[in-house]
Amino acid sequence: MRLYAVVAAGGFRRYATYRVATFAGVFTNTVFGFIMAYTYTALWDERPHLGGYDLSQAVTYVWLGQALLMTCAMMGGGFEDELIERIRTGDIAVDLYRPADLQLWWMAGDLGRAAFHLLGRGIAPMVLGSFAFELTLPGNPLTWLAFLFAVALGVVVSFAIRFLVALSAFWLMDGAGAAQMAMLAGMFFSGLLLPLNLFPGVLGEVARALPWSSLLQVPADVFLGKHTGWDLAGAYAFQAGWALALLATGRLLQTVATRRVVVQGG
Repeated sequence: MRLYAVVAAGGFRRYATYRVATFAGVFTNTVFGFIMAYTYTALWDERPHLGGYDLSQAVTYVWLGQALLMTCAMMGGGFEDELIERIRTGDIAVDLYRPADLQLWWMAGDLGRAAFHLLGRGIAPMVLGSFAFELTLPGNPLTWLAFLFAVALGVVVSFAIRFLVALSAFWLMDGAGAAQMAMLAGMFFSGLLLPLNLFPGVLGEVARALPWSSLLQVPADVFLGKHTGWDLAGAYAFQAGWALALLATGRLLQTVATRRVVVQGG
């Protein structure tokens, strides 16, 4: 486990070196946060309590989305492009023969990336947004801890999805198409554009049941106090269930891909 802790720390330091990119990201998240916050304000002025949120909660949801956009990689980004390229070039064979688990190695690095983005690109937009809008912030420290745990589970679900996308390059000519589809699905079904509670009928039920809802909708509802008691436990179980299912699928595909590489190498 020490090895993977070192990899996670390395992932954190890797993204911390890009200071100009971090500043640009904070600026971009803040600008889009203001645009969406004013859009939500106009919408909620017409339809108060839409989706079960009051105006303050709706605006808080916007800034949570900007804070978690890169943390949970809702639109992709991170390790998958590099992993797809290693599969395409055949360098992945070296990785598979190393005395380290491929899935755990990339997940550790991605956790380090997520930790940096939460601190480097997550806090600043929320603080700036709180100066301009009345945000609904938890008064109970336990709610903050519950929110951070939900975010951690969301990061794992996000990694598991993107790991599957990257592994698709073993069977496709290029993983770019799968990555593009995953980006669109993540942007729509995470609740980044609109809370999933606003989606009507069957579409809303399906959207909330998909794994992408673990990236923003579930953590945001925990932050806003929508999940408490056994309902909070159910939200965690939902995220953990998707994480385990997706990680297990990734493990299976990794095993199949490893055998394929070994056979071709032999």
